[in-house]
Amino acid sequence: MFLMSTIKYPNGISTINTMQSKSYSSRGMRLENDINDSNKYYRDLDKALIYKKPTPVQVVHVDYPKRQRAKITEAYYKTPSTTDYNGVYRGKYIDFEAKETKNKTSFPLFMIHPHQIKHLKKVVFHGGIGFFIIRFNYHNETYLVDSKMLIDKIENIDKSSIPYTWFQNHGTLIQEGLYPRLAYLKVLDELYFKEDK
Repeated sequence: MFLMSTIKYPNGISTINTMQSKSYSSRGMRLENDINDSNKYYRDLDKALIYKKPTPVQVVHVDYPKRQRAKITEAYYKTPSTTDYNGVYRGKYIDFEAKETKNKTSFPLFMIHPHQIKHLKKVVFHGGIGFFIIRFNYHNETYLVDSKMLIDKIENIDKSSIPYTWFQNHGTLIQEGLYPRLAYLKVLDELYFKEDK
């Protein structure tokens, strides 16, 4: 699907029509931006050290249209990425995957990949904290769900999705605000650090 837009110059004389492709690659970007902003806030206050993981890419071809401007024209993912985020909080390694859906009644299971499940199982096996952050855009709600609980559900369900109500009953609603945008560390405190209170 293409969108037509018009660029107007400040003097109002000339205009240029451009065609822009509407891509689905930006799905999940709102949640990602909210988590990135929250992580920056947490880092700035020295509350946690959590980053988005870079996806390993193999560059195959680069064009140099101008001397100072290199343009990557062909690249491939080296390996499937594991999960979106990792870091350290209160002396514990944490690792999590973030997903968002526009679906009103359920969360589609195809969104979580086998290599991500395998990775989060290893994180928990080695003593780390693994979880998912799942956003339901229709309801404007974001839940944190323990990875073991959600993986158990995924591995024992005979449907292609998990009902929204399951997340209401088994997840913890993350409070949204300005700073931090998503107060997910508060949920981690409640779920994983109760004995420290």
